[in-house]
Amino acid sequence: MDPEFGGGMAPRKKEPWRTTLLLAYQSLGVVYGDLSISPLYVYKSTFAEDITHSETNEEIFGVLSFVFWTLTLIPLIKYVSIVLRADDNGEGGTFALYSLICRHANVSLLPNRQVADEELSTYKLECPPKVANKSRIKEWLEKHKSLQTALLIMVMIGTCMVIGDGVLTPAISVFSAVSGLELSLSRDQHEYAVIPITCVILVFLFALQHYGTHRVGFLFAPIVLAWLICMSVLGLYNIIHWNPQVYHALNPYYMLKFLKKTRKSGWMSLGGILLCMTGSEAMFADLGHFSYTAIQLAFTTLVYPALILGYMGQAAYLSQHHALDSTYQIGYYISVPESVRWPVLVLAILASVVGSQAIISGTFSIINQSQSLSCFPRVKVVHTSEKIHGQIYIPEINWLLMVLCIAVTVGFRDTKHMGNASGLAVITVMLVTTCLASLVIMLCWHRSPVLALIFFLFFGSIEALYFSASLIKFREGAWLPIMLALILVAVMFIWHHTTIKKYEFDLHNKVTLEWLLALGDKLGMVRVPGIGLVYTDLTSGVPANFSRFVTNLPAFHRVLVFVCVKSVPVPHVLPAERYLVGRVGPAGHRSYRCIVRYGYRDVHQDVDSFETELVESLATFIKLDALYSDAGSGSGSEQLDRYERENALTVIGSNPLRRHLSYDVDASHDGVSSVDTRVENSPNGIVEVSTPSVKKKVRFVVEAASPEVDKGVLEELQELCEAREAGTAFILGHSHVQTKPGSSLLKKLAVGVGYNFLRRNCRGPDVVLRVPPASLLEVGMVYVL
Repeated sequence: MDPEFGGGMAPRKKEPWRTTLLLAYQSLGVVYGDLSISPLYVYKSTFAEDITHSETNEEIFGVLSFVFWTLTLIPLIKYVSIVLRADDNGEGGTFALYSLICRHANVSLLPNRQVADEELSTYKLECPPKVANKSRIKEWLEKHKSLQTALLIMVMIGTCMVIGDGVLTPAISVFSAVSGLELSLSRDQHEYAVIPITCVILVFLFALQHYGTHRVGFLFAPIVLAWLICMSVLGLYNIIHWNPQVYHALNPYYMLKFLKKTRKSGWMSLGGILLCMTGSEAMFADLGHFSYTAIQLAFTTLVYPALILGYMGQAAYLSQHHALDSTYQIGYYISVPESVRWPVLVLAILASVVGSQAIISGTFSIINQSQSLSCFPRVKVVHTSEKIHGQIYIPEINWLLMVLCIAVTVGFRDTKHMGNASGLAVITVMLVTTCLASLVIMLCWHRSPVLALIFFLFFGSIEALYFSASLIKFREGAWLPIMLALILVAVMFIWHHTTIKKYEFDLHNKVTLEWLLALGDKLGMVRVPGIGLVYTDLTSGVPANFSRFVTNLPAFHRVLVFVCVKSVPVPHVLPAERYLVGRVGPAGHRSYRCIVRYGYRDVHQDVDSFETELVESLATFIKLDALYSDAGSGSGSEQLDRYERENALTVIGSNPLRRHLSYDVDASHDGVSSVDTRVENSPNGIVEVSTPSVKKKVRFVVEAASPEVDKGVLEELQELCEAREAGTAFILGHSHVQTKPGSSLLKKLAVGVGYNFLRRNCRGPDVVLRVPPASLLEVGMVYVL
């Protein structure tokens, strides 16, 4: 393809060829499992009802020509040559494209955005345009909120279809693999064996998700590699043995000949042909686990040739066999020699399990991304591997997918209906990717709108043709992904819309700390020992739920921290840039604000490490704030220019002064403490702050260049230490949403009923934030929207 498509990208780092080969090998089991097993059901779905295999072979050769050019144009050219280049800091998928667009155009609907977020190293634009891009498309998107909402809904539709594919792909893959028994069993035995065996394999597959794929992941690549080699060898055997001239069918002329003869029925059969692309989106979605070069190498050198040989071999066999038993229809196994049919059957079942595993893992991943961007109700996310990033398990989604997979298998009972349903889900995701990639070409790569339009019209027209052929099968299975998508889009949009409205309510009803302090004199406010972490979505001000809490119960902790855990539209935030810390009110009030930033693929920390890093960041900020206050001239001002601030908020981790200040906790083995109360300033610059009744010792190392340590800083550090040892309380809001009087019936149903139902039946914020129940304090809050 035209090399200028990648012109907007920064040069990619060259990896050692051995690393690239290893990643390419590993990608076979993770990325290409679904795509590699598509020959099991493509021909069978295509010839299920719309067209028949005749003596002239025009149908089978036309289908082969469609398959060849579809695999060439969509997976090979569109994905491998173009879309894979539109990565978001190495990550791929629907949300990666949306994230790229949001960073290059002000179209994000996420709340609590800050200018400081744009200074993240992963946020910065890799290749800013030489001339400011004043695209009309960009201006329209930024000007009209309805277009921004439409863009988000399109992303949601793509996400929902990926989830729907997570239901349909395991069902059709395993069912098609097991259906090979039909050639070895009688009709009665086949009817009573295939469905139960498929259901047992599916239950086994979903039951294993809890243990994580890393335990058996080393087997995935060899299984898929063996399957691809097996398929290639069988394809070559069938071509040589049955019809060496089958390669003539690769001529596009056979597609026209096929459509001319079959007309409407041929167009409808495209819904089965498009299944040859199943799994192509995984190349882009799993880009973060591998590299662009590795995925490109594996597809072009092994997967693509093996698939073409497999389809050509089937066509060569069928071109010489026309009197096929209608009971068996036209399946993959009929072209497999009887002597090797059982080993091929076992290998196909194993490959189908690997392919299903890949789409299940992808479903978990995209739901986790949706949740972090406030587009999905809260669910429990379990990280199954401490070493391998991104391997997660979501219990609720796992069992729901299993029930739906079994229901699809038992309900449809044939490849035709499953194929119609799966085909619509697959092609819809591809259409969404084409639309988003067109915007990326224009807004992010700063290419001509004409070039983006050519990309959209060329690939969009091909996919629209397949989409129309799938949509016409609505009553024959295609209704299922549409129904699932409607339900999921409704759930996601209600959750996202209400979350935004709750944030706007908090923003409108927030108060200042000065108002709270003035009120405290009248109420007799009491400060109790310990650290109070008040969780809020606000990045400024005091949330209304906390102000109402202290006005009714006028007491809060000696050290108060307003914590905002937010997601930014980047895949990862470096640990050194995660914490943004500042003061709330005067220094003597001991109130702080800490904004914790995560990317949409980041792993949230466990509570112990989070609490430790938070206190360390506060201690670092106290020293830096003192330096900032004292800096008026000399080298101090030069150092201060090196760390970032926004509205008195400091990026702690990336600050060059942080290395001079550290926090260390030493606990006794039995957990009982024993440290004396004193403040020591030793010659080596280590200041020890300890108390008689604490269990731990806290050390703050102050830079040696400072001859004296400010007394106010020591007092503040000592109070922080004492509060840390007294314990930490996590204060979260427990919300209930009501609609305003006079709201429309739709709003009452969506917000008053729908959102509250989801809130009550999904995980609470304490589970997502991993707050220990013993330290949790929930404050009730009614939102009137």
